[in-house]
Amino acid sequence: DRLLNLPRNLAEMFNSLERIFDIWEEEPSIKNADKAIKHDIEGNIKFDNVTFGYQSYDPVLKNINLDVKKGEMIGLVGASGVGKSTIINLIMHLYDVNSGTLSIDGIDIKDIDIEYLHSQIGVVLQETFLFSGTIIDNIRYAKPDATYEEVIAAAKTANAHDFICRTPNGYETYIGQMGYTLSGGERQRLAIARAVLTKPKLLILDEATSNLDTESEYLIQKAIERLRSDCTTFAIAHRLSTLKNADRIVVIDNHSIAEIGTHEELVDKHGIYYNLVTAQLQLSKLTE
Repeated sequence: DRLLNLPRNLAEMFNSLERIFDIWEEEPSIKNADKAIKHDIEGNIKFDNVTFGYQSYDPVLKNINLDVKKGEMIGLVGASGVGKSTIINLIMHLYDVNSGTLSIDGIDIKDIDIEYLHSQIGVVLQETFLFSGTIIDNIRYAKPDATYEEVIAAAKTANAHDFICRTPNGYETYIGQMGYTLSGGERQRLAIARAVLTKPKLLILDEATSNLDTESEYLIQKAIERLRSDCTTFAIAHRLSTLKNADRIVVIDNHSIAEIGTHEELVDKHGIYYNLVTAQLQLSKLTE
């Protein structure tokens, strides 16, 4: 039986190796400039007439002008496909802008060492990936040499410490692949703890509360409030209640900035944001 299965097993192995080597040999499209600098980020971000498209002839963002100050929380709102995630991708320098300038603290992002930039950015996505292992190992993934005290401090900031202490073995509790033993809110709070462990200067929240119940969303909003004074935050959310306390909300429409202001200012304006808020309120009443 083993001899009969050997050719198939070998074929599968060679196919897997071929895919692995394809990845290893892939050259990154975004590379460091010849004299890239290791800049310690303060948190000032400026889009100066930025246009970008994944295909240069088909712009996803057109003439974006946005000046973000250190410590601000910016909410990004708009329909699917208008370019919200693309703005985040540009800030993380996963792509180069086609025209215009994207700068951090007055320095063109192209002149900043990419790895050093990424080390100062914390990211929390809608779908959190947790590894098969203990809680402390999952949090330490962002900073393997973090002390126990640093991990606990990050967990407290993320409102995760209390539920961790209620697990059978605390921080040494095994959570399984993708954290299947935890609720959605608990997984997201671990993701926030992991993101803040490195004390990032830029925090990216991409639909971080969209699949959570009201209590979990409240706890995560409290965690985000703690972080705002220490870093510049960009938050994408379809659930607009998440962005009520944002310093400014940027509404993207037709691949450009259509509206910008606080929650109250945009509601009073009775424009696109007002219509989105009204639609969500009506939807929530129908589902009650």
